Amino acid sequence: MEAALEENIMGALENVIDPELGIDIVNLGLVYGADLNDEGVCTVTMTLTAMGCPLAGHIEQDVKRALSDIPEVEEAEVNIVWDPPWGKDKMSRYAKIALGIPD
Repeated sequence: MEAALEENIMGALENVIDPELGIDIVNLGLVYGADLNDEGVCTVTMTLTAMGCPLAGHIEQDVKRALSDIPEVEEAEVNIVWDPPWGKDKMSRYAKIALGIPD
C-alpha cells in the first residue's frame, strides 16, 4: 500500500475515539496495522484495552464508518487480536499526556 493511502487510512482511524478513555484508537496504540487488498477490502488489525470490552461492537462500527469516506476502501473488516497484548507502552506521547500518565 502506498504511503499516502496508508496515511489517509491512519488519519481516518484517528477519528475513532475510545468511548471509555476519550482518546483516539491510533494514539492509544490499539491499531496494529491496516492492509488494503486489490479488491478494496481494508483489514484493520487492532486490539482493545481490555478483553471482553463491552464497547467492542461500537468501536468496530466506528472503524468501518471512518474508513467508508476513503474512495479506495470498498469494504472494511476489523480483526481484533489479543496478542501482542495492549499496554500503556503502546500509547503515543500525546495520549499519555492527555490521560496524565508519566512518560
